[in-house]
Amino acid sequence: MLHERPQVLVIAGLDPSGGAGIQADIQAITAMGCHPLPVISCLTVQDTVNVLGSEAVDAQLIRRQLQALKADCPIHAIKTGALGNAAVVQVLAEFLAQMPGVPLVLDPVIKAAGGGELADESLWCTMRDHLFPLADLLTPNGPELCQLGDSDNTEGAVARLMQTGCGAILATGGHGKEALISNRLYQPGQPVQTWQLPRVGGEYHGSGCTLAAAISAGMAKGQSLPAAIEAAQTFVAGSIEHALQVGRGQPVPDRVAR
Repeated sequence: MLHERPQVLVIAGLDPSGGAGIQADIQAITAMGCHPLPVISCLTVQDTVNVLGSEAVDAQLIRRQLQALKADCPIHAIKTGALGNAAVVQVLAEFLAQMPGVPLVLDPVIKAAGGGELADESLWCTMRDHLFPLADLLTPNGPELCQLGDSDNTEGAVARLMQTGCGAILATGGHGKEALISNRLYQPGQPVQTWQLPRVGGEYHGSGCTLAAAISAGMAKGQSLPAAIEAAQTFVAGSIEHALQVGRGQPVPDRVAR
């Protein structure tokens, strides 16, 4: 007997270390009970320490992949990561205009934790202008929030990003140093919701990808945004508890730990 699962379209970069990017998304979405539909946006030269280079996939090839999937497969949610260049962003924005009502979780990846760049100004300006208004949720970490919101003040940065028209912002706290990680959900006209988790060790390669992908799986299953965030955080905490030492850099969350 054939079975069906909710399906999440993922557009993200390939990390050859397997720690972040589209492999993290595939593992997290699968572990959360959904089926991933992966489209690679860029190829990176990357290890667990840093990103050393990145090259975007041809935007027209991505257009063809997206249209083929749309014609064949039900899509219950969409999640994005590193997008390669502004041309890919434009193609994705055009595709999303054909997908009204499908939840979009946008992880605005700008640079790796090691400092390597994954987006130039043209890319993130195009993303802000054309993708943010379509997003149900943005999941920036602290540095991304400040850069995209053009403010060192969290509330000011959030207010600026809300002006783009995005549905909600989850400001993640994994890049901080406090004993507790605070993730804060901002939604227009609603009180800020805060989740706090114990910080275990330092930073983990791909933890932000894992969180955003797990949230997208929850939304594909029809969960409310707070419920999807709650389940995703529990999943990420478990994957960090069983983290793997893959290379010389950051440990990698074990997204298939049982």
